[in-house]
Amino acid sequence: MEEKRNPMGNFKFNETPIGGVIYIEPRIFGDPRGYFLETYNTRDFFQAGISCDFMQDNQSRSTKGVLRGLHFQDQHSQAKLVRVVEGEVFDVAVDLRRESPTFGKYISFLLNAEKHNMVFIPKGFAHGFLVLSDHAIFSYKCDDYYHPEDEKGLIWNDPTIGIEWPLDEHSISLSTKDRTWSSFSSLFQ
Repeated sequence: MEEKRNPMGNFKFNETPIGGVIYIEPRIFGDPRGYFLETYNTRDFFQAGISCDFMQDNQSRSTKGVLRGLHFQDQHSQAKLVRVVEGEVFDVAVDLRRESPTFGKYISFLLNAEKHNMVFIPKGFAHGFLVLSDHAIFSYKCDDYYHPEDEKGLIWNDPTIGIEWPLDEHSISLSTKDRTWSSFSSLFQ
């Protein structure tokens, strides 16, 4: 990953093999009392090429084995800045941009509350995560509102995408909706 850092900023921005997806490491200031960190700074993010107008923050709490995703909105695509407040998750973004050289490919990250690491996912991606710790609180910013009539998804175990989830499939808990999403090939080919 190629690193971008504003010498005055509090973030390390790392480009990934999938264009537009950026892995972010915040600077953490700690002492015996605890720690402090910035979780977002418009100036630093803008200098790193992330110029979203975030308008909605979401948060979920899930137990070990819960898989949420792979979700996307079709007409109201959302860029997201995702992070974990408590616990650890396996986070996944699937490139749905037809013109992209990585169309149909995925990238994954381990996000956890100890590292306070984050991922910026641009518009045009399906997104999901699997909880690896006993529980996790997952928080994310979106640059468009949630439009329930526009929500779509990819089935979590689509063989075309081939995500290597780090838990046995019998340990994974899905909502009814997430169990019934379409395959990549039925939506995009």
